[in-house]
Amino acid sequence: MEHQVFVPVPAADLRAVLRDPARLARCVPGFQQDADDASGPLAGRLKLRVGGHTVTYRGALAVTERDEDTFEAEGQGAEVRGQGSVKTTLSLRLVPEDGGTRLVFTATGSADGRAAGFAPEATATSVHRLLDRTCANLTTAATAPAAADAASGDDAQEPQEPQEPEGPGVIEVSATVFDTEVPPPSLDPFLEDGFDRFGEFGDLGDTPRPPAEAAHARRTMIGRSAEEVDHAPPRGRYAPVPAPESGAQALNLRWLAPAAALALASAVVVGRALRRRR
Repeated sequence: MEHQVFVPVPAADLRAVLRDPARLARCVPGFQQDADDASGPLAGRLKLRVGGHTVTYRGALAVTERDEDTFEAEGQGAEVRGQGSVKTTLSLRLVPEDGGTRLVFTATGSADGRAAGFAPEATATSVHRLLDRTCANLTTAATAPAAADAASGDDAQEPQEPQEPEGPGVIEVSATVFDTEVPPPSLDPFLEDGFDRFGEFGDLGDTPRPPAEAAHARRTMIGRSAEEVDHAPPRGRYAPVPAPESGAQALNLRWLAPAAALALASAVVVGRALRRRR
């Protein structure tokens, strides 16, 4: 298989990306690197879509620089879900042109399992799409350092040093939360009228005691005491449901049987007495 892609990037910038396996691995779409760093940055899983099918291979790829403008990649992988495998050898040649570089691919490979049952046209289309997207990512990766250098040029703002206060011995101190006056609690209704909040609990000299309405408003706004909360039963929808009067029902059933027996015996005696009189 042969394929060509033109990218508007100089060949020198593309070589820098192809010589860095970590940057090259990020340019391959559908590639997921293994968590184990010992296996290398080009070892992991590659998901391919051929026609209406999706196949995931797990393997490794080795890239070798043959000369300044030629790179060769050899890879092999096995199906994650299946018994098939694939082997490929890819040769990449960089051809400098006006305004960029032409990438010329030449690939050979063999496969068995699911890949062997795909139509050749569908397989070629899938590989071409993979190479096109890889070249687009190579272009982005090759131009990223230039964009970063442009951003860090003369137009970048340098960090400003803190200015010292003018005049000798002048120290600026900013206010903290500890220096801020704390306002009185908004739930205490007695501070506005001049009442002491503890006046209702004891005699504090000339401090007037709050009226009953104010005390009721205060208890309503602030809340009940802990003792009242502990001993007061809940009301409303959360009130406990009273247990059925099982004791009273048992007592009624206990006296019902003897009363019925006594009534039956009385009826028998009265009936016999009436028969004797007749």
